[in-house]
Amino acid sequence: MRLRCWLVFAVCVVWSFTITAAIEPISTSIAVGMAAAITGFLASYQNVLYYFQECCRPEWISYNKTGLKHDLDTKLFGQHVAAQVILKAVTGFMSRENPKKPLVLSLHGWTGTGKNYVSQLIAENIYQKGMSSSFIHLFTATAHFPHEKHIDLYKTQLQEWIRGNVSNCARSMFIFDEMDKMHPGLIDSIKPYLDFYDNLNGVSYRQAIFIFLSNAGGENIVEVALDFWKAGRQREEIKLKDLEMALALSVFNNKNSGFWHTSLIDKNLVDFFVPFLPLEYKHVIQCGLAEMGTKGLVPKQEVVELMAQDLNYFPKEERVFSMQGCKIISSRLDFYIN
Repeated sequence: MRLRCWLVFAVCVVWSFTITAAIEPISTSIAVGMAAAITGFLASYQNVLYYFQECCRPEWISYNKTGLKHDLDTKLFGQHVAAQVILKAVTGFMSRENPKKPLVLSLHGWTGTGKNYVSQLIAENIYQKGMSSSFIHLFTATAHFPHEKHIDLYKTQLQEWIRGNVSNCARSMFIFDEMDKMHPGLIDSIKPYLDFYDNLNGVSYRQAIFIFLSNAGGENIVEVALDFWKAGRQREEIKLKDLEMALALSVFNNKNSGFWHTSLIDKNLVDFFVPFLPLEYKHVIQCGLAEMGTKGLVPKQEVVELMAQDLNYFPKEERVFSMQGCKIISSRLDFYIN
């Protein structure tokens, strides 16, 4: 679009000088020379324009594995299982020029454990503009698809939106929040775009990324974490295999999970179900210190501890896991800082 505007400008310059030349012939050579110079510049250096306006090119979309690993290690707290799975999944997918299917990640856990934040970290290490990129599309079930009676309309709109944006850029990312509140029929409507097809009606979806966020499975994941704590075992001993059964029971068999009776499960179209553990007191402290730094303040342990102590934890007596996680820390900190 920007290039076309410059070309139109060049034509206008030629036209303008040509009219001038009709009155003042001596200007003809100047007009032709200037027009040729502008046109030549645009033809030879059109790639320069791509640095000023986001487009679907490597200058704007390029995976940074080192950056993602660093961010997961230093900015995501208490999620050693999720961090490992996500790094391997994204790296493996982005390293293939022609993957067999889109990457589909389903992130599960209680609110405030880092699911939305991880989506942001992935975006920041693929797209130059991060979550502000025009190639990232966020849908929230309760905001975008609130009325069950309009499900057929939502299906059509969602399919057209995905088709149109992938046609515009194969490396598009789609994030669906509140998947546990999403109508199963609506989930099934996007199934063709997640499958092993070379293309659908001339459009290939193989390079796209789909991320589903859900609270479904959170209670079962908490039970596993509690069992490890009661047994005196370290949190870091928890492995993906310890959580897979908990996710299977809650996500696949729970009619309130959003995935219940959808063909995404039957067809094995979700590449990874990623569990997010409940956060402990020490993780809330880490989140608080990091948030103070984000606000441009000098991190103060005593301020963050005062805030963390006033939050709710469970079990009630032992106060092991935070009920809100890190979700409300930004707003709570303002109160204690002031």
